[in-house]
Amino acid sequence: MPIRIFVTGGTFDKEYNEITGQLFFKETHLPEMITRSRVSPQVTVTTLMMIDSLDMKPIDRELIANQCINTPEDKIIITHGTDTMSITAATLADKVSGKTIVLTGAMIPYKFGSSDGFFNLGCALAFVQCLRAGVYVAMNGRYFNWDDVRKNRQTGQFEELKPDYSR
Repeated sequence: MPIRIFVTGGTFDKEYNEITGQLFFKETHLPEMITRSRVSPQVTVTTLMMIDSLDMKPIDRELIANQCINTPEDKIIITHGTDTMSITAATLADKVSGKTIVLTGAMIPYKFGSSDGFFNLGCALAFVQCLRAGVYVAMNGRYFNWDDVRKNRQTGQFEELKPDYSR
């Protein structure tokens, strides 16, 4: 079961400039993370962009959707900034069918060592293999349907828009 991972940037891949105190992008950490985690499914990592999701434009989301449509894999993970993850998920749900797509990200950059990104990636890898076709967000050890999730800025957690007690 081959899995495609599309990298778009977000906090997941940010690094810290010790001189200026700013976060910036250099290169994705996904290959290192895949190696460290000893992932056994075949995984192909493709970097589409390295931007903060607040800077993402509709054309960027179109590119992501087109790449999902055109990749031969039907199991796809997208690393993405958490601020607009649900917007991209809605775009994908509208444009891509017949594939399992899981968006994930991090609240703290991977390079910081205390990042949740490594755990979120592991969850996304598990969820993409067992969920049926559709678009999902995997954060905080849970998965959410694309149309039933939001980032709670007070708690730093993702949560359902409406409780679903049938799960």
